[in-house]
Amino acid sequence: MNKLKKWLGNAVTVLLLAVGLAVWIGLPWIGVLVIAVLVGLWLALTRSGRLALAATRIGIASLPQRWGASSVIVVGIAGVVGVLVAMLAMGEGFQATLNNTGDDTTAIVLRGGSQAETNSVITREQVPTLSTLPGITRDAQGRPLLSPELSQVVNLVSKADGTDVNAQFRGVGPQAWAVHDKVKIVEGRRFAAGLREIVVGQGARSQFRDMDVGKTLTLGNQTWTVVGVFATGDAHDSELWTDADTLATTYQRSAWQSISVRTDGKAGFEQFKAAVAADPRLKLDVETTRVYYSKQGGGLTKLIDILGKVIGTIMAVGAVFGALNTMYAAVATRAREIATMRAIGFRGLPVVTAVMLETMLLALLGGLLGCAVAWLLFNGYSVSTIGSNFSAVVFKFHVSPELLWSGLKWALGIGLVGGLFPALRAARLPITTALRET
Repeated sequence: MNKLKKWLGNAVTVLLLAVGLAVWIGLPWIGVLVIAVLVGLWLALTRSGRLALAATRIGIASLPQRWGASSVIVVGIAGVVGVLVAMLAMGEGFQATLNNTGDDTTAIVLRGGSQAETNSVITREQVPTLSTLPGITRDAQGRPLLSPELSQVVNLVSKADGTDVNAQFRGVGPQAWAVHDKVKIVEGRRFAAGLREIVVGQGARSQFRDMDVGKTLTLGNQTWTVVGVFATGDAHDSELWTDADTLATTYQRSAWQSISVRTDGKAGFEQFKAAVAADPRLKLDVETTRVYYSKQGGGLTKLIDILGKVIGTIMAVGAVFGALNTMYAAVATRAREIATMRAIGFRGLPVVTAVMLETMLLALLGGLLGCAVAWLLFNGYSVSTIGSNFSAVVFKFHVSPELLWSGLKWALGIGLVGGLFPALRAARLPITTALRET
């Protein structure tokens, strides 16, 4: 019967701990602040709290004698937090790059039902019809700011390891520079119409070989010359741009794949979208470029987020066992010390709290170390991945304050689990038995 009660008690403790951890991980900063204030008030204003603080000071004072074992907790949790934050920073950086691409006043037109440019076809006969629709911005000469575009996936050589990598080779019209007003030439010049000249994004230059101004490369069995470098700070930084008609001739394209349109604000976009939908000849879909590019990274971002949390959970389990072993060993070596404190008036709650506070302190140190490593090594680190058009998208890891906060909460959660059961054992250990231990 006693064994059954003990087993049921442990099962209930584990269940409550799992629920508590789930709530803790999802808790906003204001909730954590409230908990911290309440614990601080209890420690400062109650007799049990003051006893817990006194017991904690004794335990912390003995840490230098147990630093080798205690460092297992710190290093283990630092590894968990560092990997977790780095993985989530990769997903956040990729999604941030796509979210920054485009805006709410630029429309992208695709064939009806197409999810990306690669499977879209727009006939050349549809372009004049589109250019007459209301809502489109016009330049000083009265020309509609409309850019028919092609997207060709080409193989380039990676600077990192010399392997072949897919990249997006975009053909644009003369109005593209006004439609995509974020694109700025930072080195060299724009390409000339009718010539096999290209300009490359800064991201593409950093990731691929032969992207410097003056270099030549072979694409579509033709030799192209790099004449300029542009910067956008978004997904277009990963692309190569050239004259649309030249690209169409090289790859024997008779139709466009997308059309980018600058509209007269949000109202102009709605007007243009409604006009396209009302014309039965077009059968085209219209979205803002911000919405379109945000959708392109949704699946990959979710996958990275899930993988990061799964890997983090697996590593967290290992860190918990490391913390359990360390704290059980610490309780065992301090058994006589803990028994003496209980004999002179320290009850079970102050003892449990002291062991928990000691473990949480070590977990906090590990969390801070892991966050610092993730920030120093990965924040702003440039990599590339495959985007929706099966071409590389260059982006940077983004270690945000929100991710660092999540990492610290994971660290403290691991410390909570790793310290709870050793703390309960310390409080339950019979005083007479503990005093006989060496």
